[in-house]
Amino acid sequence: MGLKEEINRRRTFAIISHPDAGKTTLTEKFLLYGGAIAQAGAVKGKKNSRHAVSDWMEIEKQRGISVTSSVMQFQYDGYCINILDTPGHQDFSEDTYRTLMAADSAVMVIDASKGVENQTRKLFKVCVMRHIPIFTFINKMDRDARSPFELIEQIESELGIQTYPVNWPIGCGKEFKGVYDRDKRHIIAFSSESEMAFGKHKVAMEEVELSDPALDDMLGENLHETLSDDIELLDGASYEFDINKVRNGELSPVFFGSALTNFGVEPFLERFLEMTTSPTPRMSSDGLIDPFDEDFSAFVFKIQANMNKAHRDRITFLRVCSGKFDKEMDVLHVQGNKKMRLSQPQQIMAQEREIIDEAYAGDIIGVFDPGIFSIGDTICSPKRKFEFEPIPTFAPEHFMRVRQKDTLKRKQFVKGATQIAQEGAIQIFQEPETGMEEVIIGVVGVLQLEVFEYRMKNEYNVELFKESLSYSHIRWIDNKDIDVKKLKLSSDTKLVQDFRGNYLLLFTSEWNIRWALEKNEGLELSEFNRGALQ
Repeated sequence: MGLKEEINRRRTFAIISHPDAGKTTLTEKFLLYGGAIAQAGAVKGKKNSRHAVSDWMEIEKQRGISVTSSVMQFQYDGYCINILDTPGHQDFSEDTYRTLMAADSAVMVIDASKGVENQTRKLFKVCVMRHIPIFTFINKMDRDARSPFELIEQIESELGIQTYPVNWPIGCGKEFKGVYDRDKRHIIAFSSESEMAFGKHKVAMEEVELSDPALDDMLGENLHETLSDDIELLDGASYEFDINKVRNGELSPVFFGSALTNFGVEPFLERFLEMTTSPTPRMSSDGLIDPFDEDFSAFVFKIQANMNKAHRDRITFLRVCSGKFDKEMDVLHVQGNKKMRLSQPQQIMAQEREIIDEAYAGDIIGVFDPGIFSIGDTICSPKRKFEFEPIPTFAPEHFMRVRQKDTLKRKQFVKGATQIAQEGAIQIFQEPETGMEEVIIGVVGVLQLEVFEYRMKNEYNVELFKESLSYSHIRWIDNKDIDVKKLKLSSDTKLVQDFRGNYLLLFTSEWNIRWALEKNEGLELSEFNRGALQ
């Protein structure tokens, strides 16, 4: 295949949801249907001991949640698919935001009994900011669910997006028989044999015309009658399908199914791949970068240390934005202004890795990082020099003072804290003129502190003394010529530096921020570090 054909068949999307809506289960079922795995494992291991393929950190396996973004590639029906499985837990919204920067579209998973939840709203807003297409999969139809009309209305009213139900559920819970395909105007009925029902293997499907007289026996008279009424109401009241609105993030195609039992997963995957786009252009300092441009370019959206504890390695994840990557090629690391070859280029399936020779726009690749890359960095062909738009950081809301219990482990403490900070999971601050023996950790969500402590102990063999701090607001000092030692600050305001040496202030309340601005004429404070967005 030529460059254009290879890029055209790429589909790169993120899966987002509120915790426990079934996002990781759906991800795994895509891998099952793509032939990437032979048997699906239950995420929480209720009926067997398998863990989801996309969860690799021990803490994730214990809790049945994702706290890191996993990257998976597989082939299906001529498409090359890159899935970005995002953390479901709200404390990791920052990592999810960065992952969405690397995606061309998003699949939003909603629990049929709970509807739109808090984290769904937050993540949806990020998608809207980027104008990326959003496809909705209403999951867990194998359990008691809300009325599908109520769910559709809630998505439209709470998220402010039009919807188009591509298929419609027939029953729910034990009565869930299948879905009605609105475009083909036929019913897809699913087998529910016991082995199939737990979703380890692909599920058998039967397509039946709406006029088939056997439908009463297959669905039962009540469900058949309800379906006929629903179809009439849908055809008269729902929005028209408009692919341009879908591509601009204004209309969300909606699908119903059950990821656990595999009901509706394959029809969703097939239609989604038809509707979503091949890689899209990206904005840079040189204007829009066309994915079909022959010159290679990519940006860093994720860094992860110790994915393989045996190797103590650090992997930087790149989203390829244009052209073709070849492992023998020279590239320019723009922020470091250094020509180099990317070491050990690989594609990753949770903990499984495969060294690759080439990759195309839309692909996600991992490369070995000796500690030179930061989130948001641009890598491109040496004959071109431009920077992709920076990825903003979220201001931390929770702070903790930490130091190592064993003073002989200072080196491991510094290395661990620095590496985890470079990944973007935490931010590190120091009091001026002090060393790294004791640092202040800032995070967006409390669970990040727990993961930090867990990783320090398990990956760096360092146990910590911890002290919670009452600060909840952070502001960078924008003035370059100010003498920070002469600042008038209240007793519950703390002056610190980030690990790039920039000065900032930690406050316990908004009132303290106003007090500092009033008492220090000319002081300029901002919620972001303008000099160096991570």
